[in-house]
Amino acid sequence: MSGTLTVPRAAAGAWLPRLAWAALIYNVLVILWGAVVRISGAGAGCGDHWPLCNGVVVPQSPTLHTVIEFSHRLTSGASGLLAITLVFLAFRSTGRGHPARFGAALSLGLIILEGLVGGVQVLLGLTAQSTDPARGFVQGVHLANTFLLLGALLLTALWASGAPGLRLRRQGLVGAWSYVGLGLLLVLGMAGAVTALGDLLFLPADGSTPIETVKRDFAGTAGVIENLRVVHPMLAVLTSAFLVWLGVFLRRERPGAETNRWSAAVWALLAAQMVAGFSNVALKAPAWMQLTHLLLACALWLVTVMLVYRALSALRVQPRAAGHSTPPAGQGRSREVNV
Repeated sequence: MSGTLTVPRAAAGAWLPRLAWAALIYNVLVILWGAVVRISGAGAGCGDHWPLCNGVVVPQSPTLHTVIEFSHRLTSGASGLLAITLVFLAFRSTGRGHPARFGAALSLGLIILEGLVGGVQVLLGLTAQSTDPARGFVQGVHLANTFLLLGALLLTALWASGAPGLRLRRQGLVGAWSYVGLGLLLVLGMAGAVTALGDLLFLPADGSTPIETVKRDFAGTAGVIENLRVVHPMLAVLTSAFLVWLGVFLRRERPGAETNRWSAAVWALLAAQMVAGFSNVALKAPAWMQLTHLLLACALWLVTVMLVYRALSALRVQPRAAGHSTPPAGQGRSREVNV
């Protein structure tokens, strides 16, 4: 009897969508725990060692900060194992060219990149109370990669559940404006990561007003991270206005129940994020509010990805009647084949 591990194709197909959705939810929790590491100042809990912790595989007599940082590394490592299993099931249960294969492989690649970015942050000492401007850059890149990872996991879960593939090209203005919306949201998240870092390192003084905080951020002694803190709320207003318009635009250009449902969800989360953002400023960024703000940011990103996916996958080919010409791509509700 062969000792090779085999998984029946039918069993792999049944487990693939379940694992994909579970991996998405699990990674959101890992992201929130990573924020706890930052907020608690435990990023240096394993010293400047990576992937080892304080030079050993398992830390001995750990401090609280070491426990927090080490547990984050363990949960992140489990994300990698989930991603590897996801790739295995996708290639075991689907045929060549199936989008779930691409989604699973992309998710694994982004998780590896996520770990490398975190490792660079530790090795360069850009943790705990470091005010090095490079920390803001790395923090922004980390957040952008995190959002891309969540998007890849969401698409993998959809494709594993039988949702259609997606054509990115020849989507006309619907595609162009959708990509702009996703890009703005990605940049907004990166700016938010820098602002959250500024709130941790340069907490506004008790009794100070937002205007006084902005003035201090641009004082002669202020650093780059403080200078950039004001960018996030300004960009939030711009991005929110654009996403509201994008929802209206997509409802008109790609009408349907799915577009209506997900555009309404985007608007609701935008409103919730605005309330959370103002509350975060007014309350001077307490830990629970920062976590709430981050959770809502993840939800807004995922819902916007879902809206764009549903709008782009609504493109269909309509039979051409004799004597009728097909309208040029990109005009109004032009139709294309999904792949």
